[in-house]
Amino acid sequence: MCKHRQPRTSLNLRRGNSLIEFSLLMPWYVFLFVGALDFGFYSYSLISLEDGVRVAALNASRSSSLASDSGSACTYVLGSIKNLPNIGTTVLTCSAAPVTVTASYGATSGPDGGPSTTVTAIYVTPQMVPIPGLLAGQLTITRSVQMRVRS
Repeated sequence: MCKHRQPRTSLNLRRGNSLIEFSLLMPWYVFLFVGALDFGFYSYSLISLEDGVRVAALNASRSSSLASDSGSACTYVLGSIKNLPNIGTTVLTCSAAPVTVTASYGATSGPDGGPSTTVTAIYVTPQMVPIPGLLAGQLTITRSVQMRVRS
């Protein structure tokens, strides 16, 4: 009796091709997913900082005593970005990294020539997943809002 080898079916060949294609594309899928995750975190940080600076400038434009005190502007900005990973409840001042806030009252003139308040915040955000050689470990976000002083 002679045993015959069974010919390879196309189903077996397709399984091998699928495994090879998956292993070649998997790093690109992971890179794409990590990039989308990091971009979403960066966008959330940007929007949170912008909202905090806007609220600080609005409150500073209502009162000269609030505007001359950068601490109150700092309070508004920190309240807006408190959910970010390197802020939390540990950061209490806005004079050094990761958050720096400056406020000025009446130093600059607005578009209509009248006095205005300006609040500027700089936030250094860590990346969720740093990619060595491609993206740095930190990103800096700067937001500035200028509002007319309300009489």
